[in-house]
Parts: sequence; C-alpha cells; structure tokens
Amino acid sequence: MTNDSLLLAQPFTLKSGMIIKNRLIKAALSEALGNAEGGPSPALIKLYRTWAQSDIGVLITGNVMIDRDALGEPGNVIIEDERHLVFLKEWATMAKSSGSQVWMQINHPGKQALRGLNKETVSPSAVPFSPKMQALFATPRELTHVEIEDIIQRFATTAAIAQKAGFSGIQLHGAHGYLISQFLSPHHNRRNDQWGGNPENRRRFVLEIYKSVRAKVGAAFPIAIKLNSADFQRGGFTEEESLATIQALDEAGIDLIEISGGTYEKPVMMQSSHTKVSTASREAYFLDFAKKVRQLSTVPLMVTGGFRSLNGIESALKAGDLDFAGLGRIFAIEPLAAKRLINGLETQNQVKPLTTGIKFIDDLGSLEVTWYTRQMHRIGHGIKPIPDEHGLKSFLLDIKDKGLGILKNRQLRAS
Repeated sequence: MTNDSLLLAQPFTLKSGMIIKNRLIKAALSEALGNAEGGPSPALIKLYRTWAQSDIGVLITGNVMIDRDALGEPGNVIIEDERHLVFLKEWATMAKSSGSQVWMQINHPGKQALRGLNKETVSPSAVPFSPKMQALFATPRELTHVEIEDIIQRFATTAAIAQKAGFSGIQLHGAHGYLISQFLSPHHNRRNDQWGGNPENRRRFVLEIYKSVRAKVGAAFPIAIKLNSADFQRGGFTEEESLATIQALDEAGIDLIEISGGTYEKPVMMQSSHTKVSTASREAYFLDFAKKVRQLSTVPLMVTGGFRSLNGIESALKAGDLDFAGLGRIFAIEPLAAKRLINGLETQNQVKPLTTGIKFIDDLGSLEVTWYTRQMHRIGHGIKPIPDEHGLKSFLLDIKDKGLGILKNRQLRAS
C-alpha cells in the first residue's frame, strides 16, 4: 500500500476545529514515570519525545491523577495545582515536537488501588472486591456527597492546568474499573441518592465532570473519554447502559469516545489470549459494539485493542465503523511503529500474549500492564526495549518496584 491510498494516513477534523494529521492514536499506557513529588520525570519527557518522532496523530498519556491521596499506582504523575507547571510544559512541548497532538488522560482510581498505596480507598459504595482480589485491594469507604462534588472540581482543575501547560486536549478515564467506571456500574454503585439507584443517576457523575471540565477549558479544547462497552462482570455496566451513556455524552458535546471494556476483576482488555476466534480474525476486540454506536450517534470513535496488522487497521477504517485506530503496547517495544504503518509498512515487531508460566498470575491480567511498563522505562532511559523479555522475570522485578513505591509513598504521607 502507498501512503496516498491509506485512509489511516488521512487527516480528520474534530468538531472543535482541531485537525488530527492521521487516524492513528497511541492509547494510554501506564508509564509509572512520575517523580517522587508527582511531577513528570526526565525519563517520561524523553519517552514522549521519542514517540513524537513516529508522526502519530495523537499521543494519549497514561493516568495522571487528580489527587495525591488517591493514586492508582506508584509513579503516577499528580496534578492538583501548578507546582509542576514548568515540567508539564516541557512534557507537552516534547510530545508535540513533530506535529502530533498530545492529550492528557486524567483519572481517579476510586477503590482500584493496591493495599497500602493510599491511606484509604473510596468508591460510590463500600463494595469489596471478589474474594481472589481481596488480598490485593481493600474494601473502600463510601463517598459523601461533598466529597463527590470535590472530585468533580478536581477533574476540572487538572484539565485546566493541562491546557495551560500546552496539552492539546484531555481524556477522561471512564473505563477499566476506575472511579468513573465505578459510578456507572450497578455492581459498584449501590447508592439511592442523586448519584445512583438508576442508570440516569449513575451517569450523573461523568456528565457533571464533563460539564465542569468544559466550563474551565472552553469549547475549542477537545475532551475525550475512554469508556467500557461493558464490564463483563455479573451485575455490572452493560452494553445497553453504555450505549445510553454514549448518547448522553454526545448530546453534552464530547469530542471523541474511545471504546474499551473490562475491569481489574474481569480484565478482558488485557487478556488477548482469551479472545474469541471470530474477534481475533478481524483483529479489533470491540468492533461489534462500535457498529452499534454508529447506529445511534455520529460522535467520533476510537477503537483500541486487538489490531495487529496494517490491513486490519485499514479494513476497519474503510468499513466506517470507527474514525481512529488506537494502538498501545506496540509502542513499548517499537517506539516508531506508527511511522511504518502510515507509510504502508507492517511493524517490525508483533504484540504477543505474555505468560509467567504460572496460571494464577497470568489470569490476573496484570502482566500485560507491568511488562510493557518496564519496556517504556527502558526507552525513557535511552535503552532499547527487549521484545522477548521473559514474563516471569518482569513480574518479579515489578513486585520489587511496586513494593518500594508503596513504601516511599507511605514515608511521604508520614513526613
């Protein structure tokens, strides 16, 4: 294929007027490269400077947390105020240095944070994790109305600082079992006040966040959201509720929706080895759901998960069921993969299922995050990634790193 004939190489204009130079977006990946104070480290900035050379349309950052008392993992960047503004500006500048847009993903983990990382965890309701996860995740405390209102404003504050720092847009993380996802789910949200009790009330939290962010950043600044097609969990967020949420967000003015699915308790977004044969053959995991969205809404859509080839991406785009293909893990082992795809070439590496050889560990799905995080750390420190690094080695080293990170965070809280 030639560059001229590829739909993925063509620009796309959002309703805000922003022109995205092609249809490839780097989906958020957990970099865990914040410094001890929660600012972006030199390695994080170098990582994005490297990715910028790939000529991709948009780089979406990994989780940036809105509250230093509510981290998702050690190494999160935290934005509560402007104390790191100089370094945030450098991060944005380096990410945009070759013409890509850079959107900051902002998030609150809710209950989904490892035991000991934060003083406590919170959620819409005090619902514990499944028995096999309770050793890792504590039962959360139910949020008060005042705390919910504060969190909504924190999202808006972080978004406004991202805009001031030069980021091109923001993405709300409303998927994968984090706080917005918890509010949307009848399993996690068992409230009977204005924030729960029926689908309309469960949607109120994300819609209020959107309205507060939009009021801070104005109409021309893109606001996207990552949203589950479903939680794939008994009693959880269903496809029907997701479609209704997408319609509500579209009516409110959202600029782009990224479709994903699953939670830490049901990590379908991380377990490529469990994909149906029919889904694997056409590559994109959530394409059937994207088709359903297209019947109800014209909101720009990004589908992430499962793409393995140039033909798979191009076919999905030409079918008209999505506007952007989201790629993630390939950039942790081949930082300039987008440049090859845009020029009609296959990537030099392939994302493959990972294993430690220990079924219990593999079933948790966390290896699919931690292994790629280690490769990104290598790129950020100027070292080539290791595409064939053994999964068990990566898992054991990650346990050590997370343990040290939790210990450091406890020491910071105590100081």
